[in-house]
Amino acid sequence: MKYTQKAPAKINLSIDVLRKRPDGFHDVIMIMQSIALYDTITVKPIHGGKITVTSDSRHIPEGSSNIAYKAAEFLRHKYNVKDGAEIFIEKNIPVSAGLAGGSTDAAAVLKLLDKAWKLKLSKTEILEAAKKLGSDVPFCVSGGTALAEGLGQKLTPLKAMPESYILLAKPDMDISTKEVYEGIDTEKIIERPDIEAMIKAINEGSLAKIGENLSNVLEYVTVRKCPIIPDIKAKLLEYGALGSVMSGSGPTVFGIFDDQALAYSAYDHIKHMVNEIFVVKPLTDNWEV
Repeated sequence: MKYTQKAPAKINLSIDVLRKRPDGFHDVIMIMQSIALYDTITVKPIHGGKITVTSDSRHIPEGSSNIAYKAAEFLRHKYNVKDGAEIFIEKNIPVSAGLAGGSTDAAAVLKLLDKAWKLKLSKTEILEAAKKLGSDVPFCVSGGTALAEGLGQKLTPLKAMPESYILLAKPDMDISTKEVYEGIDTEKIIERPDIEAMIKAINEGSLAKIGENLSNVLEYVTVRKCPIIPDIKAKLLEYGALGSVMSGSGPTVFGIFDDQALAYSAYDHIKHMVNEIFVVKPLTDNWEV
């Protein structure tokens, strides 16, 4: 029997990097939002077999270097599972784009293998497994709108983002999250996000104020490698976005629109500037996609 689930991407409405930790990682405070752009993950349990990961995309690794494989291997060891699994990833989320494409695949694999291997795990147990795999994986398990702190794994659910249209524009460049964080100097960050103002805007359901408060301190690092980012942001604002910012470590830029026609007009105006482009809506929950 096969088990299939959608794995939604995420954007970051705000990102602040507070400090570098002794372990080399960074403490962050972020507001994360899941969006209706999906990979589709299919899992087939194999009696006595090994774990395999394949994909329709040549841009992601197959086998043990894929985080989806690591998710399966973690569950198998932790819960002493004798069976294997065939994992297939139908890839739609751009790779190395700041949209948590790998993390959301891993989150979906945890939930699918819970069913396929009949583990009957609680949501808390799945979230604990997610924390072992990567900073964004716990958020990708539960999704919606959330405040993320620490390594990004301490999550506080927030009120749902108002209905809107989010234009995602990814330049023709892949960015390594590790390299971006290695390139940030927290003492040189001049302008930091107003996280409380963003939470207030979300609570008020004000898209205009959400747009005003979009902020990402990682931008200045990624712009060195991808100088077109400010131009894309400027064009999105010119064509009606309420705000625009880079997502995650980039290079994807997004703009928030309150009008579908405006979003698609902007799409037509900037599509020549980028490699991949989408108009999507925010999601309220990932737990049962």
